[in-house]
Amino acid sequence: MVSDQLTDAEGVDTENTDAVEADEAGAAETTDDKGARPSKVQRLEREGDIAADYLEELLDIADLDGDLDMDVEGDRASVQIGGADLSQLVGRNGEVLEALQELTRLAVYRETGERSRLMLDVGGHRAEQRTRLVALAEKSIAEVKESGESLSLDPMSAFERKVVHDAVAAAGLTSESEGAEPKRHVVILPA
Repeated sequence: MVSDQLTDAEGVDTENTDAVEADEAGAAETTDDKGARPSKVQRLEREGDIAADYLEELLDIADLDGDLDMDVEGDRASVQIGGADLSQLVGRNGEVLEALQELTRLAVYRETGERSRLMLDVGGHRAEQRTRLVALAEKSIAEVKESGESLSLDPMSAFERKVVHDAVAAAGLTSESEGAEPKRHVVILPA
């Protein structure tokens, strides 16, 4: 059986040496020629690359076909997986997608040491969900403006609440989240 701790002829722990060299290489990758910290876009692009590598390995392990597309949207990296039927990566009500996004964020954190706000979409699920939520928000905003009373929506995930809060703010109203998970919901307030 091969030992977990390999040493070279001089007795140096090569496993730890390799880790240090990898850390140094990663640090060199993230700084420019002058040693300055990379721009926000460069950091987000690196997050996307790390996430794509992680997800590519996961797809290979699961023997699933999928095309990865990386982008930077606003202040976060975004990775989309498209292609064949990937509904098993979305799950019922997006539960598997949420878990996969968290695992991918952890993989990015492991490499960068910084918390990631990476957004993952599989098969356009989040894009469709966003369209549906914006329509719900617009309908709810109209109700609040007409009645002059606040309106509580059904419980939503953090992603769903964020989409609704953004739509409400764009319409010139305010909203807040109330309650505790899993019953946390948005309340739209009149002007």
